[in-house]
Amino acid sequence: MGSQTPSSSAKRPAGYEYVDPKSVVPAKALTLALEGFDSRRKGLRNINYLTVIDYTQHSKNRRFYLIDMRSGAVTASVVSHGSGSDRDNDGYADNFSNVSGSNATSLGFFTTANTYEGSNGYSLVLNGLSSTNSNAASRAVVIHGAAYVKDGNAKQGRSWGCPALPMNVNESIIDKIRSGSLIFAYHADHF
Repeated sequence: MGSQTPSSSAKRPAGYEYVDPKSVVPAKALTLALEGFDSRRKGLRNINYLTVIDYTQHSKNRRFYLIDMRSGAVTASVVSHGSGSDRDNDGYADNFSNVSGSNATSLGFFTTANTYEGSNGYSLVLNGLSSTNSNAASRAVVIHGAAYVKDGNAKQGRSWGCPALPMNVNESIIDKIRSGSLIFAYHADHF
């Protein structure tokens, strides 16, 4: 494992070597996210946090990575994916879509927008920045809490395409990343 640390930090864009000192985030996903963050930085209203979601991993894993861009520290959480992305309900997302009614997760870069109280409680609007997620807002793909997402589940329940978080961390994460931070939704087969 020690041999992965130098190579993963070497791939990071210059100036971001301090990010993820414990190499928690998969190296390729982190590199792509940091490149996206660096190129979009001037247009972001909230540069304090960067989020990476690695949908390559099984849903039982902590694959939602909240990166504090001031300290480089990473906090990981479990997160759901859409039922249309996991049609055989095996815990792996293998189908992604930007189409309304697909109930599938979308990949690519998003920015966070406003919060609201909806049918799933405290929720965060997402705006898609990529061709693969440009319909996120019109599809109502948002971050929200869900009782079917819990640390220790053998697999997480599935959403209608939203990255749903555990109820015990949902509000604190949303409060950190709201109002213009960047999220990168990744899958190794697509990037």
